[in-house]
This record gives sequence, structure tokens and C-alpha cells, in this order.
Amino acid sequence: MDYFDQNQGERQTIDSAMPDRVTIMEVGPRDGLQFEKKILPTPLKVELITDLVEAGLQEIQVASFVNPGIVPQMADADTLVAQLPEQAGVVYNGLVLNSKGVERAAAAGLKSVEISISASETHSRRNVNMTLKEATAQAGEMIRLSKELGLAIRAGIQCVFGFPDEETIPFERIQSIVEGFMEKGIEILCLSDTTGMADPGKIDAVMEKICPVVGDLDMALHLHDTKGLGLVNVQTALKYGIRHFDASLAGMGGCPFVPGAAGNIATEDLANFLHTLHIETSVDIKKLACCSRRLEAFFEKRFSGRMHRL
Repeated sequence: MDYFDQNQGERQTIDSAMPDRVTIMEVGPRDGLQFEKKILPTPLKVELITDLVEAGLQEIQVASFVNPGIVPQMADADTLVAQLPEQAGVVYNGLVLNSKGVERAAAAGLKSVEISISASETHSRRNVNMTLKEATAQAGEMIRLSKELGLAIRAGIQCVFGFPDEETIPFERIQSIVEGFMEKGIEILCLSDTTGMADPGKIDAVMEKICPVVGDLDMALHLHDTKGLGLVNVQTALKYGIRHFDASLAGMGGCPFVPGAAGNIATEDLANFLHTLHIETSVDIKKLACCSRRLEAFFEKRFSGRMHRL
């Protein structure tokens, strides 16, 4: 199997595309914690994120700047960011849903934000009460504002691999969103398997078409482990040269639209898997495992990850 790289003007084989190093964005402090009803106090969040940096993680999504009445776990986003230690080479990122969120993130001191819209019309209406057209227009304004404030932009597309009521997402719709993001100027594109419906066949189908569209723009994948296919999907994506993946400590997280679904790929499981493929991550698995065990103790529950139990 191969794919056409418009920038190189030639076909690249899977073997030549496989990266020798992968950057993991830790999304546990945001995507993982937001599903927990028990509030992790701000000092413990600061301690957790500091420990994640010590474990070698260089990209961490630390919070979402949303309505605290809807997501109480994120009520301290502004004060949390202000207390995080600056570390050379470490990027703290925040998820923003509107222009107010962009302004809050910048005022708190973040240098990077994620702006995300859904490729599913149904999911967009249920999640943010907007049509895809409305969400796209709002994202454009948020990108403009982020640039004005000097923020790096990570653009995300949710439900790329399906939504329960809209199982197949037309690729033309995905391509249109991608091209819109690229025209406005972004640093990295993240394709999200929001509902955990991806499988190797779906990964192949999307990646074979999307790689020529994005050219040399960096891409990330945000994969869930709903059906136990998370790491298999990672291996499939690696064939296309993907070198950025999201993951969450202990496998925290989930999807409100798929009740009972497992969370994100566990960070320590992903790092271990990549290491077995001789792909560097800079991550210390033992230190990550300690963080995961402490979170399980605090929340008094067992998460879906595996490596932190060994």
C-alpha cells in the first residue's frame, strides 16, 4: 500500500512513512478529568501536570475554557494555567469552544489552543447546538482571534470515523472542513474518533484520501478505545507517517453519546506499544504509571488502562 504525497511528487511506501519518533499529547487533565464528578482540587491538578512534565510529556492539554456550570471540573481553568510552571520545550494547550474561551485562554497565559468542530451534523447539533455551517463560521472567527492574540492553533475535527446516528461521514465533508482550516492557517490538524467507531479499515479509508489533501501539514489522531481497537488503529495510522497522537492517563475519559464506552487510549499503554515498535516518545512509563495509580486512588475507581497495573 502507498499514498501520493503532493509535496514530494512521488508515492511513498508505508515503510518509508513510518516515523521513528512520536509526540504524545496528554489530554487526561482535560478530556479525562471532565467526565469525573468528584472534583480534583487545583493544587493536585498542578502537581499532576508537573509530574507529567517530569515524566517526559512535552504537550499537555491542561483544561477547557467552558461554562463551569456545564463542566464543573474545568471551573478552575484560568487559575490552574496561571499556576503551571514554565518549562522549556513544553507546550500547554487548552480547548476553547467560542471566542470568549479564546480570550480567557490567552489572558490566563496559554500559548496554544485547540479549536474543534464536528464532521457529524447530528453530533454538532447535540454537542454545541449548532449546525455544521454555524460551527464552521464560528471556528473561523475563533481562528482569526487566536492569530490576533498570538496563539498557536490546533484544529480538530470530531467524529471523523462515524457517529452512532450517522455512521458514515462523507469524506467530501471532512475534506471541506480540512481545506477551510488550512486556508485560515493552522499549526496542526487533529482527526478525532470521538465515539470510538474507528477500525483499521476506516483508518485506511480516511488516511489514504486525507494525506494528499494536507500535504506537509502535521496531523494528529485522537483515538478512543471503545471497542478495544485503540492501539491497532494507532499501528494502522503509523503507516501513513502520523507522528502525533492524543492519549489520557490510565485511559480516563469517554463519550457522552456512547454510554458505557471506554475512554481514550491510556498514555502509558500507548507509550509502551510505541516503544515495542522501536519508536521514541521521550516518555518515562514508570513515572506515568505512578500518576495513573494516584488518580485511581483519588477517584476510587478502576480505569481501563493496563500498564499502570504492572
